Amino acid sequence: MPVLQLLIGLAREKGVIGYPGDGANLWPAVHARDLASLFRLALEKGPAGKYWHGIEGDGIRFREIAEALGSRMGVPAVPIPADVLMLPAFFGFLANLVTLDLPASNAITRQTLGWDPVQPGLIEDLDNGHYFPAGRIAIP
Repeated sequence: MPVLQLLIGLAREKGVIGYPGDGANLWPAVHARDLASLFRLALEKGPAGKYWHGIEGDGIRFREIAEALGSRMGVPAVPIPADVLMLPAFFGFLANLVTLDLPASNAITRQTLGWDPVQPGLIEDLDNGHYFPAGRIAIP
């Protein structure tokens, strides 16, 4: 199950959506169509054995993701103290995942392959109905 769906389920269960500490940790994201475009370009133009960063911008702060989900669900986004007791108590098995800070840049990918992500970014894409079943956005 994709991580956002797990976070949405957790928010439904708890009535709030949490983010670790100040939520400044960066998460990579990219639209599936943009990733498919990158894959094609890598096959056509990329040298063998090269790795490419196929991400939206330089990443998205986890707090922004939590706030965007919270606003669409009608629940508050709240900081969860980043300590060894509070994070597992709130996030359960997701505790280690939500604290990941994965800064990266797509600049070399764009420059070398001519890749230009054009699909909606993650925050914008939340409004396209892919993450919430129809009529089930707000917490009952």
